[in-house]
Amino acid sequence: MRILLVNPNTTASMTEKAAIAARAVAAAGTDIIPATSRMGPASIEGHYDGALAIPGLLSELRERVAAGYDAAVVACFDDTGLEAARSFADVPVLGLCESAIATAGFLAQRFTVVTTLERSRVLIENLVRRYGMGERAKVRASDIPVLELDDPASGAIATLRAEIERALREDGAEAIVLGCAGMTDLARELQAIYGVPVVDGVTAAVKQAEALVSLGLSTSKRGSYASPLAKPFVGAMSGFAPMRAVG
Repeated sequence: MRILLVNPNTTASMTEKAAIAARAVAAAGTDIIPATSRMGPASIEGHYDGALAIPGLLSELRERVAAGYDAAVVACFDDTGLEAARSFADVPVLGLCESAIATAGFLAQRFTVVTTLERSRVLIENLVRRYGMGERAKVRASDIPVLELDDPASGAIATLRAEIERALREDGAEAIVLGCAGMTDLARELQAIYGVPVVDGVTAAVKQAEALVSLGLSTSKRGSYASPLAKPFVGAMSGFAPMRAVG
């Protein structure tokens, strides 16, 4: 089984961190194929960054079709471009937020997502509601810029831990969801420290992708995720024009 792990931002160190976490949980025989977007923002923090990251994400999905992959994971907790990717791809495409909160829902009645900045908190809170977990989940911002997660001198980990402790104390959280792909390497350590399930979206998405492929299931192409209709695209987007309607 081949799972394409696409980082829709352009920071290769984050891709590598996610790939290490993904390989650590992947089943024997699962090949994790990491890819970093070659256009767009260095990190995705809010709606503007997310919108401009989507063309790079779709380019990576398209350019690797010939090599083949059985499923794809969009390695951003904002589920950046997830709907567009599902419309484009003929294989299952998993997002980190949707995968993580679904997993947390199996483990706890109430849980808290701890993310980075306030602008991301609002976006993720909307996703949590959309995915049907609004009554069970709270979302907190730790006010950590995403790129600081790769800087040991930034104090980001201590700040993150303080926010997790507030979630456990004030929210009655029974589990914690790490709301950024850049936190993926911290899940096991934090789980050991706090004694509650700590769910990371990268690993949750990889295991769910494996399950879907093993079950022979893929995204429905009837209705909302139908393949794009053939039509002209102009300007800088001309290369994204579908050549034919499929599905």
